[in-house]
Amino acid sequence: MKKTYAIEVDCANCANLMEQAANKTEGVSKATVNFMTQKMIVEFAEGAEAKSVMKDVLKACKKVEPDCEIEL
Repeated sequence: MKKTYAIEVDCANCANLMEQAANKTEGVSKATVNFMTQKMIVEFAEGAEAKSVMKDVLKACKKVEPDCEIEL
């Protein structure tokens, strides 16, 4: 399953770091963060619950940029 989320990120470097953090999160097959469109596309692993995984993704992203927001 693939979903797109609106994300607030301040710079391209942070977007890249947030993408890396999301890709390391359990339940994520692939994550892509586009700084220009302020969107995160997440492909979930089979059997993963999107809401639960995205809470973990948000925690990981807040370690990179504490004021980031992902519209869940």
